[in-house]
Amino acid sequence: MLNDDIVSPGKGFDTHPHSNMEIITIPLEGDLSHRDSMGNERIIKQGEIQVMSAGTGIRHSEYNARNDIEVKFLQIWLFPREKELKPRYDQKMIRELGRENELINILSPEKNDKGVWVNQDAWFYMGFYSVDTTESYNVTKKGNGIYLFVLKGSVTLDGEQLDERDAMTVEGEDKLDFNIKAGSEILIMDISMTSQ
Repeated sequence: MLNDDIVSPGKGFDTHPHSNMEIITIPLEGDLSHRDSMGNERIIKQGEIQVMSAGTGIRHSEYNARNDIEVKFLQIWLFPREKELKPRYDQKMIRELGRENELINILSPEKNDKGVWVNQDAWFYMGFYSVDTTESYNVTKKGNGIYLFVLKGSVTLDGEQLDERDAMTVEGEDKLDFNIKAGSEILIMDISMTSQ
């Protein structure tokens, strides 16, 4: 499940519980203040990715960390591959994981990859493009599909133009080829198309 949320200055979500869920947060504008029952007190800044693996249970709160602007963020929830694991937290700066004008692996099920890792067969990529680019993407796991979300700019896929905040789901394909306009930012989620 993907939520595209906006939180007003000084507002947010009071302490609430989660269990057996992989929760990924990506601020697009502004910063989020995070506090949880594992003792983490962090600011999730624009340009970072955070994962909270709720496992056996966790309580947390999230608030707009600023009093002058809205915070706009994506929050993606994935069912875990295994349940009742120990909760865990991770957070990284996305642009430090790769380079401009190419897809950057920001999330995977592999602990040793540069990005954050999740307890699920999922791979997320982001791209920040300053020049027109033709990009190819190979689906990582047989049976997975692709969810392509245009955060900024414009992408053409299978002859269809996707503009800012447009998205497309692609199933049953092993490889995607798409054209990206300069000034675009995209998110690719390579995930199972069946419920767990």
